[in-house]
Amino acid sequence: ARRTTPLVIIRHGPTQWNSNRRLQGRTDIPLSGEGRALVSRWQVPFKLHEYQWVSSPLKRARETAELLAGTPPRIEPLLTEMNYGEWEGRRLDDLRAELGDAMAENEARGLDFRPEGGETPREVQARLKQWLEIVGERRIAVVAVSHHGVLRALYSMATGWDMAGPPLEKFRWGAMHRFAVSEGGDVRVECINIDLAKAVAETR
Repeated sequence: ARRTTPLVIIRHGPTQWNSNRRLQGRTDIPLSGEGRALVSRWQVPFKLHEYQWVSSPLKRARETAELLAGTPPRIEPLLTEMNYGEWEGRRLDDLRAELGDAMAENEARGLDFRPEGGETPREVQARLKQWLEIVGERRIAVVAVSHHGVLRALYSMATGWDMAGPPLEKFRWGAMHRFAVSEGGDVRVECINIDLAKAVAETR
């Protein structure tokens, strides 16, 4: 069997825009006060402190990583959230109401869904693949703090989900997701939605 490298992905804590259901994309919104309090209650299993911690360059991910790891993470630009272009700051429900059939057709494209002036999930996967190849080659276990769009793109790469319908599993806040990366950057799911409150108790 080919050797694999452990990869744990954690979505950043909540921001004010998350509470307002606004698309954030590349907009650099920090954690809200509530978000920081919530992340402060999350706990990662002790062994993850031996992993290399990396983060998207955006504040909400960097702050989450620092709160969890206790030290600043290494910044990885390839883990930046999907670019939502002109839709950043808007609500999905409002866009659906405003754009009607055009929005429905766009969303039905799955991996090729493109926000106005933004990036498709397939383009997110292309940059993720570059990063996964490096992870697979270096064989250093990684914890990555990133974003919902990046997590969806990674899950799609690991499972073949085309994003045209809902995923088999919904990604929860306050959870970590374990993947395994092989040389060449192929990725598979090990376990989704490991609760960060319970994870510690179960691995002590």
